[in-house]
Amino acid sequence: MTASTIDAPARGEQQLRELAAAGARELGAELSSEGTAPAVGEADHIAAIRWVAENFPKARIAVACSMADAVLPALVADQVPGVDVLFLETGYHFPETEGTKEAVKVMLDVNVVDVMPKLTVAEQDEEHGKDLFSVDPAACCRMRKVEPLAEALEGYDVWFTGVRRDESPTRTNAPMVAFDETHKIVKVNPMVRWSLDELTDYSNSNGLPMNPLLSDGYLSIGCAPCTRRVAPGEDPRAGRWAGTDKIECGIHL
Repeated sequence: MTASTIDAPARGEQQLRELAAAGARELGAELSSEGTAPAVGEADHIAAIRWVAENFPKARIAVACSMADAVLPALVADQVPGVDVLFLETGYHFPETEGTKEAVKVMLDVNVVDVMPKLTVAEQDEEHGKDLFSVDPAACCRMRKVEPLAEALEGYDVWFTGVRRDESPTRTNAPMVAFDETHKIVKVNPMVRWSLDELTDYSNSNGLPMNPLLSDGYLSIGCAPCTRRVAPGEDPRAGRWAGTDKIECGIHL
């Protein structure tokens, strides 16, 4: 599906910066000087989504979803029905991921938007060499994820992500609300303090679509060629780009 259009006045960068700062203060999302987070409130995620719904009426709002699970789209749709859910259609996804996306389309009140790269896999192979992901994974991620998402986010005021602090060392200090300097919009991470167990328990308790790979050792699911099962005790994202020093695709850096 295509992105939904909403007739809302455009907000300037300074206004978005001020709103993001106000949201961080209101939700108590800032880390203390000791680098520790406040105690987790049971409804932190609900408060964060409600803050967006109240402060961005009729605005363009997006949810980024890798289709590992559908918890974030479900939570946002409860307060923002019909919200755009952006799925990066890289051409390299597991069949289980595509199946989860189809389930989300049917079960949730959302508008799933396939975000496409400029080149098909075949065109990329022809132009940059076959299986670029194995030679230069950073370039592959840039062309198939980072650049398409940047283009897709143009015109949105807010984007929700499922970033969690327990996923990897690079995400330990992720805020709940911040101004995204790359995309110049407000970035909200409602589930930043959740654990993987809390996420799966919530999904199971509420009958939400869940990628079956999560129960098969794939604790962080990306493109099939660059994702492996995670060994016991490893960070959830240890299975991404295994054997390289790459741990992020570039979207959240």
